[in-house]
Amino acid sequence: MTLADRAAAPDRLDLPAFDGLTWRPLERADTPGVHALVAAIEDADAQPFRTSLAEIGDEFDDPGRDPAADTVAAVDGEGRFVAYGGVATRPGDASMVRVFLHGGVLPERRGEGLGRAAVAWMTGRARQVLAASDRDLPGRILTYLEYGGPAAERRLYERAGFGTLRYYATLRRDLADPIPVVDLPDGLRLEPWAPALDEAVRLAHNDAFRDHWGSEPQSPEVWAHGRTLFAPQWSAVVVDPAPDPALVAGLDAATRAHVAAGGTLVAGYQLAIRAEQDWAVQGYTSGYTDALGVRRAYRGRHLAPALLAAAMRTFAADGMQYAALDVDTENPTGAYGLYSSLGYEKTVGSRMLAIEL
Repeated sequence: MTLADRAAAPDRLDLPAFDGLTWRPLERADTPGVHALVAAIEDADAQPFRTSLAEIGDEFDDPGRDPAADTVAAVDGEGRFVAYGGVATRPGDASMVRVFLHGGVLPERRGEGLGRAAVAWMTGRARQVLAASDRDLPGRILTYLEYGGPAAERRLYERAGFGTLRYYATLRRDLADPIPVVDLPDGLRLEPWAPALDEAVRLAHNDAFRDHWGSEPQSPEVWAHGRTLFAPQWSAVVVDPAPDPALVAGLDAATRAHVAAGGTLVAGYQLAIRAEQDWAVQGYTSGYTDALGVRRAYRGRHLAPALLAAAMRTFAADGMQYAALDVDTENPTGAYGLYSSLGYEKTVGSRMLAIEL
């Protein structure tokens, strides 16, 4: 059976209908209104983070989303957004076609069926996207929910056929505690992230995450998207300036071509974000490691702890109180144990809910 058959997509996807509300696709000009809605949801649910206006605007540039076809929102008679939903794919997915769902309902309008309508629309649209894919691969429709979010939201997705597939934990590390010194092996060099290294970092990321559950290669377009909060001054890479030809020969074709053309070989990386809008609700300042990876050929040589220790020093030098990151609790590389050994402790977490096709 093909993915199109398994997707069982609706031939027609009508917009929800509720008295007093207009449902329509989102436009870039809606960014402030959607931001106000998202802020109200995060405040009501006491989430330990806040989404910035710039992050909302960034969604309209998502390479895996057509806002006119892949978003929907409900607007009341006063022009206020009371519910929204959207789906997005990830161009470059190689072994599974994924469609990500995200939406929400204004807290005072919960219980009216708006959430159920939004989830039904998003799921139907996701099935259409999968059915239209020219890649006959396994499919997954997924969303992420915070542990502390309303139980009713999780039940909405479960009633729509979603099940929990994975759990993730947010960890933090007090930077007032002594930061370890971790030396790199001879021949490897720690360098600040720079634009000229970004393609080499993308290639390293795709190699590092090949054996991670649920991970797919990132295309250049996906890799470059969503950098509103990126903190290059807090980010670093480990480069191998004179890689062994035998080692290079065992790497993926894209990396071999990159090195053959004179490109730098990045063995590991730590990319950070500066989420200042989170600090007030967290109750502390923090530097957040958004991505950490080590090429498989370089594992076991202490690159990850060296990168994290360097990040801690950079965060602390900039006045941050904590270092933070997220981790898949079943990460196959032993990342959870590594973070614990460096003093990271769990604060909150999230779960992935999905429909597998």
